[in-house]
Amino acid sequence: MISVITPVYNGAKYIENCLKVVIEQNCSNLEHIIIDGGSTDATVDIIKKYAQEYSHIRWLSEKDRGQSDAMNKGIRMATGNIIAILNVDDFYEPNVLNRVSAIFENLPEPSLLVGNCNILDDDDNLKRVNKPKRLKITDLLVGYNINPFPFNPSAYFYHKQLHEKVGLYEVDEHYAMDVDFLLKAVQAANVQYVNETWGNYRQIAGTKTVNDINSGQNAIRLEQLMQKYQQQLPVYKQWLIAVKREYYKAEKRLEYFSKNPNEILPRIGKRLGIRPS
Repeated sequence: MISVITPVYNGAKYIENCLKVVIEQNCSNLEHIIIDGGSTDATVDIIKKYAQEYSHIRWLSEKDRGQSDAMNKGIRMATGNIIAILNVDDFYEPNVLNRVSAIFENLPEPSLLVGNCNILDDDDNLKRVNKPKRLKITDLLVGYNINPFPFNPSAYFYHKQLHEKVGLYEVDEHYAMDVDFLLKAVQAANVQYVNETWGNYRQIAGTKTVNDINSGQNAIRLEQLMQKYQQQLPVYKQWLIAVKREYYKAEKRLEYFSKNPNEILPRIGKRLGIRPS
């Protein structure tokens, strides 16, 4: 069974569509767990309405310590062996949950299954597609601009048992809790990437994540997190990460000069201290 967990707080604008997205997956072997943080808008009323009609919907509403705490509550409540995190303003592509269920039938426990994710703007226009195909820890720590990590949980799924190995989400981490989890998970799970688009992530102006990106704090936070995990690795893996970074830089230089061959000699001369005549 898949346990889809949705943390929400004052999400009346999106919660009904989120509930419908899961219903329209037409997946018989699932539960949808809504963890509400004590909303003061119409969120709970909407959840109650749908829960009365659909037996797969379970919910809890009480104050919490933030998104990570809400997700952890949902994981503890989950009766399925496969965990899916679906934020209230994100959504799946059609028939993804049945597709994922079928793949998991042949995967060992614990596994992390990753697909592609559409990144959308406020008007649901496609900005780019996140394709995190290199998922070894030594690839992810090279840099998220080089080897992108899975950008949003609407496009990855994993065995609940994985939390027994890596723990739950860090309650005091309110921005990069998913990246922190993934950097642990790829070291403990059987990881499989499928080149199919499964999730849709809306980068909505004014949200916590977008404000963090625009302020530049997101990049700083991710760099600090990556340094933390790199320092925990054996020396030979740290060396491998450094080699991969240099290889990427060299590859980019070759790509640049192949497009701008007239700049090769001036650049060499500058390096050698030779002034152009």
